[in-house]
Amino acid sequence: MRPTSGKHAAVAEEQQQRHLSYSPKKSKKLEIRTTLQSVKTHISSHRWAWLTATISLQLLLFLLLSRASPSPPLSPTTTTLPSTQHRQIETTSPTGPDDVCQFGRVYIYDLPPMLNEDLLQNCHEIDPWSSRCNAVSNDGFGPPAVGLDDVVPRNLTPAWYWTDMYSAEVIYHERMKNHICRTMNQDEATAFYIPFYAGLAVGRYLWFNYTSKDRDFHSVTMLNWVKSQSPWMKSNGSDHFMVFGRLTWDFRRLTDNDDEWGTRFIYMPLMKNVLKLSVERSPWDPLEISIPYPTAFHPRSESDIRLWQDFIRSRKRTNLLTFVGATRKKIKNDFRTVLMSYCKNESSWCGVVDCSVTRCYDGAPAILQGFLDSDFCMQPKGDGSTRRSAFDCMLAGTIPVYFWRGSFENQFEWHLPAAYDKYSVFIDNNDVRNDSSIIKKVLEKYSREEVKKMRDRIIDLVPKFLYSRPNVNLGKYVDAFDITMDEVLIRFSRQKMFNHGQ
Repeated sequence: MRPTSGKHAAVAEEQQQRHLSYSPKKSKKLEIRTTLQSVKTHISSHRWAWLTATISLQLLLFLLLSRASPSPPLSPTTTTLPSTQHRQIETTSPTGPDDVCQFGRVYIYDLPPMLNEDLLQNCHEIDPWSSRCNAVSNDGFGPPAVGLDDVVPRNLTPAWYWTDMYSAEVIYHERMKNHICRTMNQDEATAFYIPFYAGLAVGRYLWFNYTSKDRDFHSVTMLNWVKSQSPWMKSNGSDHFMVFGRLTWDFRRLTDNDDEWGTRFIYMPLMKNVLKLSVERSPWDPLEISIPYPTAFHPRSESDIRLWQDFIRSRKRTNLLTFVGATRKKIKNDFRTVLMSYCKNESSWCGVVDCSVTRCYDGAPAILQGFLDSDFCMQPKGDGSTRRSAFDCMLAGTIPVYFWRGSFENQFEWHLPAAYDKYSVFIDNNDVRNDSSIIKKVLEKYSREEVKKMRDRIIDLVPKFLYSRPNVNLGKYVDAFDITMDEVLIRFSRQKMFNHGQ
């Protein structure tokens, strides 16, 4: 794929440095130091020593009292805006709207129905192979899951759905409609959300004899509409964002050749300033951020999360490793075939869920069961470098084993820590092709205590890649949507402060 220009990255870095260079704490320290030096010149050394000791005792008392008291929430005018990546997984519940919306408010465009609502109404037409009506039902969660009574705790089964891996566009739109920081006043907004279902719109045109013009039709229609909106004209789209339910590569067609895959939506000139949220981002685009693939578990409460965490923490696992997937015979030197053959030959410690035999689309009891029974799970490339299965794996408290760095590097940075080796394993695919036995050799080097620490880390991360229903109270937890929206508003708030400071 052709990398985009580094201009945006340079501007973003400059903005961040400008933002970080101003520190109210540093300014206050300089002011205090200057004042003390001025006082010192007007008093004797004996009195200065006495005064210094007195001030030191007062500062010590102040610090002790400060530590005993909870820190006040940031005000809307606070210059330094914290990133949710550095928050605790469990956070105190906000005390009021001003605290919740300290980073700004979001406005949702009311798009022409053909760009979202009509796609849902005509769900049987948006895929050439089969109806997508199940996939987009229940606010994007899909149909309630069945067959899990013997796999998950009984009182959690109503929180499980057969959720489509590409349903994020619908899920985010439904959550946005109920967002506490939504505003109906464009002048109040820090961010502008474009609820265009780009992935659903292009789905039916990706195969057969459709032209590049067919694939671009909905995208061109959306951009022609939004470019006439007042907020867009003020910012040229730089405070606008979208959610892409499909991989970024489906929207990055390079030419207008009818035989080339996808739409050129992201490369259209009007999209150059728009922030893009997709389930797999381009590592060369600083204006694209990856968000977690939707999984099957959608907690209804804080207790749902805690119960599930306790369940996967106490689970007894009989396999060292599991592979879930199907081989791709049309692909030359298919790496999945290597993994499948290896695992089947090592069946005493390696479990297999063969998706050419077991129905794996949108999840299945066998998939969850396979992950729950294992310490590690193999995660080769999917349709792109990343895979929904990696989140299904971690949801079960299982440690993912990656074979390409692109499967985890520069992906999901808002939701997963950069210290990947604390909760995942990397084995180069070329090493495995040369000698597949290296997989077991690497994994057996981890002690039981190290495996437990990695699993505990994953269990702590679980809430950060779940999607709850709209208007659900998760108590002290924040889910993937909450984290995403906080980060979007923080980003645009910083951008706004930078622009006003120029």
